[in-house]
Amino acid sequence: MGDPHPKLEAHALTRTFGRAAKAVHALGPVDLKIAPGEFTCVVGPSGCGKSTLLRIAAGILRPSGGKLTIRTRAQRPAAMIFQDYGIYDWKTVQANVRFGLDIQRVPREEADARATHWLSRMGLADFADAYPAALSGGMRQRVAIARALAVEPEILLMDEPFAALDAQLRTILQDELLALTQATRTTTLFITHSLEEAIVLGDRVLVMSARPGRVIAERRPPFTRPRTGEVRATGEFTALKSELWQLLRDEVGTEAAA
Repeated sequence: MGDPHPKLEAHALTRTFGRAAKAVHALGPVDLKIAPGEFTCVVGPSGCGKSTLLRIAAGILRPSGGKLTIRTRAQRPAAMIFQDYGIYDWKTVQANVRFGLDIQRVPREEADARATHWLSRMGLADFADAYPAALSGGMRQRVAIARALAVEPEILLMDEPFAALDAQLRTILQDELLALTQATRTTTLFITHSLEEAIVLGDRVLVMSARPGRVIAERRPPFTRPRTGEVRATGEFTALKSELWQLLRDEVGTEAAA
């Protein structure tokens, strides 16, 4: 049997920015449980607190109220991937991928071996000695993914990692990430504006309300694993995308009327 306890759990989680009359209630209350190995996608209107939730999970922000718990024995259980890649222009591709391992003081020989492994998995082996300026946007995001997975995180936190890419490249990277996460079964919390992305990748899709963001709906894409991007062509995919869009459209309308 699998672990019955959630890997990540939030209870009555809230976040407010500012003080007194100028305070902005950005998030919550949010209750959330993510099982070990589950890929959870979060969608919602702009400004609803999706990224705030992720940053609390990453330890970058503290909650104003409630609690978020990650059940782990590791000191650094999570790795985060941002929309803007977050890689260092002055480091080679190899050094960028090895960076998290260097922070953890993994011996250089092992760190190089793990970095080389993930560069190969991401199709970047020939660019190990290149600098990010020589790479396309898609290749830079592959570097960011390789760096995150090289530290073998228990939880992968992804904040709209493909939002800046063109539609064709975005689809390619969605499919690559789908294959990778199905192989590693890394617990993943994935923030996105794309309903297609959420349905293709997610075991579960959570819909958040307009600010302050709360979870107002949960849907499970009706596709078994392992799955491929071919699910986009099914009637079930189209129906679920339409249903999710209706939920989001109502929230966007509420936000605009506020």
